[in-house]
Amino acid sequence: MKGIELYAPREPKHRRTWTAAALVLTVVFITLGQIIGAIPGIASGLMTMQGEANGWPGTAYLLASFAFAAIITLLWVAFFERRGLATIGFNGNGLKRFVRGYAVGLAFLVAVVGIIWALGGYRIDAGGAFSSANVGAALLPIIVLMLGFIIQGSTEEILTRGWLMQVIASRHGLGWGIGLSAGLFGLLHAANIKPSPELLTGVLNVVLFGVFIGIYAVREGSLWGVCGWHAAWNWLLGLGFGLEVSGQVIDATPLIVDLGTQTTVPWWVTGAAFGPEGSIVTTVVLLVGVGVLIWKGRTHDHGVIDAPTEATA
Repeated sequence: MKGIELYAPREPKHRRTWTAAALVLTVVFITLGQIIGAIPGIASGLMTMQGEANGWPGTAYLLASFAFAAIITLLWVAFFERRGLATIGFNGNGLKRFVRGYAVGLAFLVAVVGIIWALGGYRIDAGGAFSSANVGAALLPIIVLMLGFIIQGSTEEILTRGWLMQVIASRHGLGWGIGLSAGLFGLLHAANIKPSPELLTGVLNVVLFGVFIGIYAVREGSLWGVCGWHAAWNWLLGLGFGLEVSGQVIDATPLIVDLGTQTTVPWWVTGAAFGPEGSIVTTVVLLVGVGVLIWKGRTHDHGVIDAPTEATA
């Protein structure tokens, strides 16, 4: 399959990391970033020795510490691959694309939660932040964690759609780029909860999300929009409705309403312990999204300048 340059032209000075090495390095960069972040987190008491967050300040730190993995990746791109930010998708109209992606991500999440609610999957356990006795104190973690999710979501997009997908697509074509990056992205979520049917469905949905968001990035020719989409989905899921984010529960009063899962409906409606990302509803919504992107979008190959003789890793 013919290679494709997703975000910017490939220049003679650019290097491309080997595909097998890129897959391994993605995990290495994430793991190394987590280790670097855990040291001050544990020392300050924001994280436990097991790497878990202590309260919402710990969650905020944990999300912000994803930046270490992003920095490592960007250093690799700059100094080994000799490439600029535009080649991994940080090109023009950044704010516009980010805001648009954020809005679309919010809309997708509202659609999923709304459908599950209509199917009887949720109950209201408590009101949101504005029903709190101290609204200011309730809003503080919501705002801080919004910024944290922007860092966390953007880091995952930099690693998987910005770098990994682009490197693979450049060598082997778009299908391999989207498929392998989405598959690895799903595997990275495979230990979030104990083995269960909802975990399996959740991981498959995360893979499907990777396919959807990969096509979104390719169609837009940019990483800005998917960074916004990813951040919005995670934030509204955990901080808008108090639901599990890939099996993780956030210790903070949600903005809108605190929803609980009805145990009288099948697990595949709500996603049970994995949250809505383990629901068949999410599967259907993402499939519709993939279909729309394939139907309406187009892919632009930015090409190669002077057909360089490459150095590889």
